[in-house]
Amino acid sequence: MGHVFAAVDIGASSGRVILGKLTDTGPELVTVHRFPNGAQFLGGALRWDVEALFAEVVTGLATAADAAARAGDTVTSIGIDTWAVDYGLVDDSGTLRHLPFSYRDARTEATIGVVHAALPPERLYARTGLQFLPFNTLYQLAAERSLAGVQALLIPDLLAYRLTGTRCTEATNASTTGLLDARTGTWAEDLFAPLGLAPDLFPPLVEPGAVVGRLLPAVAAATGLPESTAVVAVGSHDTASAVAAVPAESPHFAYISSGTWSLVGVELGAPILTDESREANFTNERGVDGTIRYLRNTGGLWLLQECLREWSIEGPEPDLVGLLAAAATLPAGGPTIDADSNDFLAPDGMPGRIRRAAEAAGHAAPSSREAVVRCILDSLADAYARTLHDAARLSGHRIDVIHVVGGGSQNALLCQLTADRTGLPVLAGPVEATALGNILVQARAAGLLAAGPGLAGIREAARAGAQTVRYEPADHAALSSAR
Repeated sequence: MGHVFAAVDIGASSGRVILGKLTDTGPELVTVHRFPNGAQFLGGALRWDVEALFAEVVTGLATAADAAARAGDTVTSIGIDTWAVDYGLVDDSGTLRHLPFSYRDARTEATIGVVHAALPPERLYARTGLQFLPFNTLYQLAAERSLAGVQALLIPDLLAYRLTGTRCTEATNASTTGLLDARTGTWAEDLFAPLGLAPDLFPPLVEPGAVVGRLLPAVAAATGLPESTAVVAVGSHDTASAVAAVPAESPHFAYISSGTWSLVGVELGAPILTDESREANFTNERGVDGTIRYLRNTGGLWLLQECLREWSIEGPEPDLVGLLAAAATLPAGGPTIDADSNDFLAPDGMPGRIRRAAEAAGHAAPSSREAVVRCILDSLADAYARTLHDAARLSGHRIDVIHVVGGGSQNALLCQLTADRTGLPVLAGPVEATALGNILVQARAAGLLAAGPGLAGIREAARAGAQTVRYEPADHAALSSAR
């Protein structure tokens, strides 16, 4: 029987269970279950229905077990990745105190000043290297009414706990909490007390590749998988898994993990904790094998997704392919907005907000749907170029090529605009980089890939059979200072 690995890959708008295996021609991935996701207004706040998510995970794993058995394979292990920063609070009996809040909920607005009074931003950045975002975990924890008698489990760790009964905190996701030491990769324990947090609020840290535990009997019965099936820690922050699967041939690359958000940066061996880096709002998040994902969270395809959702409410389902084709015919130099603005965090009314933002920036408001789409993509490409220029300047990292992975790699107009704005070639793909990185970490843990040095074995496997599209820039000047 062959080894296959199940990747549970859940984003802010949808989730999948994907089966992957290594073949002579490269990794092979098959999606066996898809399900919707989204924050919901429950109890007066934006929350995640993790009970529904867990039920979908179990259904997906049952489907995976059946598909593997029919192919004569066995599911060797399971890995889970999701978005970052959000968590559930679990008491000693394993009961969830309440459904987890979404990072898009506005409750942290009142806590930022409280946190910074106890821990000035300069001190926080010097220890954690984390980009300031109003929804970082430490601000969310400051908004909790009580943390007595509970542990905080980040969303992928919460799902792993429900599968195995084992509590842990995977390191790449822990680095998004604002409470992890950027240099050592251990908890910055001196930051807990000033915020009134217990030192054991989070379970112990584990690195990608570690076995979290085995399936609980009830889960094994529900999925048809044996109790011996391992749940393996992967880069549980989805961007960590995506960056691990970048099919780079040399270290001189930048990446854009393009989806609901855009994570734009370079891969380093050590954090950059300077005041200049803090002022530029760059983050130092941990990657697989202790790498540093030096990046900035920028605006993403959330803006386009929200516009499409609103237009579908107004009338017939919009034709995205047609809209992109029409947007591509519009002349350069149209209106742009600050795609990174917190004004675009919340759902609803997105087309109107984009038009008003364009007018506030001194442009004519985009009047047609295709003009709104072009405004979004031009604005994202501008944000990518600014961010990569800053990343190269602040880190001294040479950039020869940009790898775009994730759903945005399928957007040919966005990829071409990115190449044009940066003056660098763009290699787009793989689309399923997050699931691929998840599966390759599991495969390496099972002894099927070389363990070192660094990510060499994973990157070699990612390149095998990788389908990428190359976009050459129309203008080679934009990032010349970074080369």
